[in-house]
Amino acid sequence: MNNSYVNESIRCTVNQCKNHAQSKDNCALSSILVGTHEHNPTQDQCTDCKSFQMK
Repeated sequence: MNNSYVNESIRCTVNQCKNHAQSKDNCALSSILVGTHEHNPTQDQCTDCKSFQMK
């Protein structure tokens, strides 16, 4: 993963993610997949970044 790329459209503060841009609080991917672990999500805590990869 080339983490020198900064996608200004995707903000991210999860430094433990392999896709974190490192130089800024952004993602280094061109797009991400957001999903849920709930049958009927009602709060932001119910959503997940499915593009997350542990460093």
